Amino acid sequence: MAAIVDAPAPEPERIQGWRCIGCGKVDAPRPCIGVCQDRKFELVAAADYDALLTRVRALEGALRLIAHTMPREDRLADSWQALQGLARRLLG
Repeated sequence: MAAIVDAPAPEPERIQGWRCIGCGKVDAPRPCIGVCQDRKFELVAAADYDALLTRVRALEGALRLIAHTMPREDRLADSWQALQGLARRLLG
């Protein structure tokens, strides 16, 4: 299955910062060059993102398998059951 899962995905920019364990305030200072504009920005915990990326890659691997596999006519039922089993495992 590992060969199926390996798909390149663009890496998002990761910003190092600090989050208050009391109020949740996030701070990520950077040097200002005098043209700053504040915009609302949503952050996601890296561990949450990494877990979702792993899941997406596994699901994409299953889709690639479905898209690029042509089972033999006499093995259609077996192939379908194998793909269903893979899908069930990935969906948890």
